[in-house]
Amino acid sequence: MTTEHGAARRPPGRKAQVLTAAGEQFHRHGYHQVSMAEVASAVGITAPALYRHFRGKPELLRQVVRAELDGLRAAVAAGGAGPAELCAALAAAAIDLRALGTLWQRDARLLPAAQRAELRRELRADVREMARVLGEARPELRRADAELLCWSLLSAYGGLSYHTFAPPRRRFERLLAGLGEALLAVPFGPPGPPVPVPVEQPVGDSRREELLAAAARLFHQRGFDNVSTDELGAAVGIAGPSVYKHFDTKAELLAAALVRGRERLWHEVAGAIASAGAPADALDAGLRAYVDFARRHVDYLGVTVSETERLAEPDRKVAIDTRRDFLRTWVVLLRQVRPEYDKAEARIRVHAMFSLVNDGVRNRPGSQRDDLTERLLLFARAVLGVG
Repeated sequence: MTTEHGAARRPPGRKAQVLTAAGEQFHRHGYHQVSMAEVASAVGITAPALYRHFRGKPELLRQVVRAELDGLRAAVAAGGAGPAELCAALAAAAIDLRALGTLWQRDARLLPAAQRAELRRELRADVREMARVLGEARPELRRADAELLCWSLLSAYGGLSYHTFAPPRRRFERLLAGLGEALLAVPFGPPGPPVPVPVEQPVGDSRREELLAAAARLFHQRGFDNVSTDELGAAVGIAGPSVYKHFDTKAELLAAALVRGRERLWHEVAGAIASAGAPADALDAGLRAYVDFARRHVDYLGVTVSETERLAEPDRKVAIDTRRDFLRTWVVLLRQVRPEYDKAEARIRVHAMFSLVNDGVRNRPGSQRDDLTERLLLFARAVLGVG
């Protein structure tokens, strides 16, 4: 479009189009796998034109995450009348802001520390407002308990980021709203005896096993690209170049760490399910095993969420296929317990459960609670609809 003087004029809403396209691509492929040229192409402009809107890819990521959080904040404001209204507003927002879960858990941590802290403060303010709404309806709740429920609600809805199942819109919103209301209604009686985090016993004392554990921890905490081989070596008391005696590349080390975690997950959780009796007992045993695994393997869960997209294509395909097989086991089991669920509903609920538990063991201050295991089991049952 041009003016009467021939000067080019930017189409209205171009910045919003860029943010939407960038958010979709970051969500689908991961921040590191997307170039500015690819974002520009998605909206029909050149890369230089894109730089007139954003100084660079980090700034683009910051604004994408901020736009998603603005949408969340609007939903929280719209749901101020009570828990049911809050869940309805957040359910609709969860569908519209489907990328937020991966953007927040995986990509936002790549932003500069000051920017991350600013966005985190804004999200915490939203959770405090949610907790205020919940507290007015449930005055027996301590603020910390109300906030834990609200964080868990956001995590459950964030599970939408990890799949593409989409029932018809009205049914989708009703399902999510009902799931959320069940979660926010979980009773908070006096906690049982504290359940300490189980201490994981080393599989072996080999340097390779030490490197696998260190890699999972460092990649989870700082990101694959922000950890050098010198730092990996120092974590286990060897020189950086010595890492290559055990793994040919850093990418091979990442892949091996994720394989090790998957093997343990399958062994512990699938074993617990298989050794139980009736489907309801098997589901309960699986939940307990999964929560126990999550509490002992925080770094593995974190690096799985944040770094799977950094794997080479063959390794990434194996990781995704294994994840789907694990999900399928749970969907089949849940439908045996709740045969009225179709596959889409069962998958949505199982993803919500995984997301709730995975975030619950990783995010402070809730992850430090003595009663976390007990609470996560109650929350997981609520979102699965078996509480």
